[in-house]
Amino acid sequence: MNTDPIADFLTRIRNGVMAKHRVIEIPASNVKKALTKILFEKGYILNYKFEEDDKQGIIKIALKYHPATKMPALTSLERVSRPGLRKYVPAEKLPRVMNGLGIAIISTSQGIMSDKEARKLHIGGEVLCYIS
Repeated sequence: MNTDPIADFLTRIRNGVMAKHRVIEIPASNVKKALTKILFEKGYILNYKFEEDDKQGIIKIALKYHPATKMPALTSLERVSRPGLRKYVPAEKLPRVMNGLGIAIISTSQGIMSDKEARKLHIGGEVLCYIS
């Protein structure tokens, strides 16, 4: 049993990038699916696919690399709120990652979204992770 599935999700992606894998497989959950969709919308991953199996399903993620330099699009994945210490922020204090170049993923009452979307809707929530 995994006590922090979001940290496991980020670690699997981080390890896949460090090993220069093209595709990685992650056990699915609704939170992980939402995180994957945000990563795709913001251009950090090339593509994704949700596959169903007899258990919980699998997320296949195609990692994105620069064609000439082979540098990954994802340089940093950092878990902020964790089971032992949750980090909640109001709408006025939403974090900016790398002065707006990265994104913070926020779990709000309206669902999981990026910091820019939460700022636009003027809602706060739990800061899940920073991505750049």
